Amino acid sequence: LFDLHLKNALRIVESSRELRGAFMKLVQMLSMRDDLLPLDVLNVLSVVQSSVPPMEYALIREQIKKELGKYPEQLFKHFEQEAFAAASLGQVHRATLKNGDDVVVKVQYPGVGETVVQDLKNLKALLQAFTLLTRDVLRQKKFDSSEIYQEMEERLREELDYVHEANNLALFQRLFADDDEVLIPRVYPDVSSRRVLTMEYLDGYRLQDILAPGVEQTLKDWVSIKYFCITWRQILEFGVLHTDPHPGNYLVTYHPKLAMLDFGSVRVFPEEIRKGYLTLAKAILERDERTMARCFGILGYIDPGVDPTPLVKIMYLIFEPVLEDRNYDPHEFDSAKKTLEITTIGIENRIFNAPGHRLFLVRALWGLDSYTHQFRTITNWHRIFRGCVDRVKR
Repeated sequence: LFDLHLKNALRIVESSRELRGAFMKLVQMLSMRDDLLPLDVLNVLSVVQSSVPPMEYALIREQIKKELGKYPEQLFKHFEQEAFAAASLGQVHRATLKNGDDVVVKVQYPGVGETVVQDLKNLKALLQAFTLLTRDVLRQKKFDSSEIYQEMEERLREELDYVHEANNLALFQRLFADDDEVLIPRVYPDVSSRRVLTMEYLDGYRLQDILAPGVEQTLKDWVSIKYFCITWRQILEFGVLHTDPHPGNYLVTYHPKLAMLDFGSVRVFPEEIRKGYLTLAKAILERDERTMARCFGILGYIDPGVDPTPLVKIMYLIFEPVLEDRNYDPHEFDSAKKTLEITTIGIENRIFNAPGHRLFLVRALWGLDSYTHQFRTITNWHRIFRGCVDRVKR
């Protein structure tokens, strides 16, 4: 029975390998659910790669003509025919405007939007296969996929709309206007549309370069702490979260400043949810378990009347690096061991819900955990996190 369910899931996933678009993106999103899905399922999802070969320039050229009314050579002083980045929904080209400004042009693959209805049907079938697996084979609490499906559908439709992404860029420019260490690229609306987005070119080092041997630890520490602070500021203060922690979506400029790129996937939390996470963060720092329990209900993690004790234990495991007022080496935090402990508590108690807003929050926080490990910044994370919380209170 186990093999049958996995084969059904694999058959659905493998069909995505023939697609350059939405279903591939959806499967990548689903692969983030290591909190719900067992290792065998995640291995099935891993066959979908995070990048694809670039599309022929002739097709990109026609897409720009269709969207903007003119060919690239008519719109730009220079347009590089070879893409420097390609992903599931589109690819990015360097260009120069006629006024001399250096830009990047993000072009959605032709036809991606038209496949969405079928891709969402495939997603629903895939989630159903996993529901049967968790119920019949793993004997876990029923995997309710409805909120996950809704969340993924909403984020996908947003990522397909570059006007929406342009609005996200403008929003983040306003949110971080008081922080001159954060850079957000400007948009050029005259050469942008729903499927073409032209943005300011920002030059700098990618996070992979900063992580390389030989880079001064002081710079690594600056990037690590800055990334930590802007992530928690988004969650606790703004309730607006850049949810794609891919290292290619951040640049470190020479000042140094941290530039954020690719705003297709942004989650705006309802104010009640933002306040719930802020109150939860303060309660974790104070070890106020009564308030923690109240927040679990507000945030939809447990139903009324359910014992919150197991979830309190999970919070202490997740937030171990910020609980004690001391210098903490991220390598003290064994992510694999903690994940196993958290999974064991979840399976043994079978009480936790999976609200939709959690999907991309988990994605962002796993990215944060990954970077702090790699940068290995030894500092008092407790005081830094408390500073993030107190900033909002003020």
